[in-house]
Amino acid sequence: MIKKLPLALLILFASLSGCAKDYSLAPPPDSEQITVTVKVPKDLVAETLQVMYRSATCKRITHGASGQRIELEGYHSIDVQLQRQGQSDLYQANLAMSGGGACQWHLSNVIFGVAYGNPTRFGENVSYGAGGGVVVVFDQNNSPRGGTGIEVDGDLTIRKEYYPWVTETFLGGYSKRVSLAGEGNIYLSYQALQARQVYFEPVLHSEFAVYSVQPKEKKKGNHTAFTYPDGSVVADGRSDPDFRKLQAIRLAAESKK
Repeated sequence: MIKKLPLALLILFASLSGCAKDYSLAPPPDSEQITVTVKVPKDLVAETLQVMYRSATCKRITHGASGQRIELEGYHSIDVQLQRQGQSDLYQANLAMSGGGACQWHLSNVIFGVAYGNPTRFGENVSYGAGGGVVVVFDQNNSPRGGTGIEVDGDLTIRKEYYPWVTETFLGGYSKRVSLAGEGNIYLSYQALQARQVYFEPVLHSEFAVYSVQPKEKKKGNHTAFTYPDGSVVADGRSDPDFRKLQAIRLAAESKK
């Protein structure tokens, strides 16, 4: 009968030791909670939380370059939807720190963020790109995005500014996407070992969009051209917008009002 099992199941049984019987989550009723809150501005939507639990009881078996057996903590990932709080712009989810079960799961990290709700406002067939993401690690393990991020004491409050970034690419096939240009990488990463409250407030400056057009031919000297909200065009080899320039343009425009 084992030979007839799908390969994915065989891998699962082989990779989790000590809890093949029941590796499901079963948070105890009295488990301490972590609350994740996202303040969602107009034009954006809250993305689904990707929540990871880990277990030192249910090991994950892998092998090194020379074939040696390596035991790692097992992991269990689930998706959680943020729930709108009344008619406000706050969306919230409560996560149990203890996942319980036979594997004695513990909360390891969460990935969440915001995205454009209606990308087609920037044109037909425009899709959402990237940006506006957050990774929070609650233990000593690296996140699926790599590393543990900036260390934070106590609860975590994040307030970041973003600008619409509309990109047109041609190499490898045409696409047009709108992303969120902010300070730093696509995902902001933090390690918050003591946090019980995680609050994220993205501030979107919709009227200060930046546009970029990729060269149609890969050739020395060809660079992506960025058109900033003030009309200036820059093609200096950058792969993403100059956030400081965007800030300066917006602040100068607002000071004239």
